[in-house]
Amino acid sequence: MSRKPNAIPGGGGGCWLGGPESESTKNFGQGRAKVFGTEGNASEQTGTSIFDPVLCEIAYRWFSPAGGIILDPFAGGSVRGIVAAKLGRQYIGVELREEQVSANRAQANEICADEELPPAWICGDSMNIDRLCADVDADMVFSCPPYADLEVYSDNPADLSTMRYEDFRAAYFEIIGKACARLKPDSFACFVVGEVRDKRGNYYNFVGDTVEAFKAAGLSFYNEAILLTAVGSLPIRAGKQFSASRKLGKTHQNILVFVKGDGKRAAHRCGTVEIDESMFAAVDPAE
Repeated sequence: MSRKPNAIPGGGGGCWLGGPESESTKNFGQGRAKVFGTEGNASEQTGTSIFDPVLCEIAYRWFSPAGGIILDPFAGGSVRGIVAAKLGRQYIGVELREEQVSANRAQANEICADEELPPAWICGDSMNIDRLCADVDADMVFSCPPYADLEVYSDNPADLSTMRYEDFRAAYFEIIGKACARLKPDSFACFVVGEVRDKRGNYYNFVGDTVEAFKAAGLSFYNEAILLTAVGSLPIRAGKQFSASRKLGKTHQNILVFVKGDGKRAAHRCGTVEIDESMFAAVDPAE
């Protein structure tokens, strides 16, 4: 999937994705402008990364049933919750930072007040998602987790972004296991992730660890897609460093899809997807 960048603060969870508007995201109106950073000082509520509402819409439409429950163990900003509400899904996100939850709720009250299923954010530690969401029977687990310590979101010791990778990995596996325990049988999970380098410049194998975490939770690795991200100033930055380090710059992230149970039954639960041949037309990444 290839996406052109636009200014959309409010993602959270370590993702810096950008994308063009779809018909659904265009319909957010003035409220959408305040959430996605095109009006006023909305970007102040985020401070870190961005998430692509178009990718979010596609994931929900393809891998969750209409009216279904979306469980997000690493909620971050408001985008995933607001898109879910606009598509008639019940979003439940767990977020550690109280100030982020307050900002999300304020935005949702302004944008989703008339929605049948407004998004809900729970302020708490995702390590306790089994207790925080004990009564949740999710139809999809969807998130973009912290990319280890690539972005540090707070100084709270419970914040995964403050941990050494070994500790981060152990907590990450546990949270995924607990979240997937709340997922209904014959349902999909989708995480958006990317590789992260350690202080010596070597990859942690975060993408591989994500796959292993879901397998340990009893799910099967079902789909993978590559999201091409904006090149921006990467050629200049990478060019200056390449001679000394031979490190290649990254212009993609991994969209990993897992299934709990049977893939065909999970697809049947999600309903029919209208397929247009243009969706599969060749895309020039330079466009």
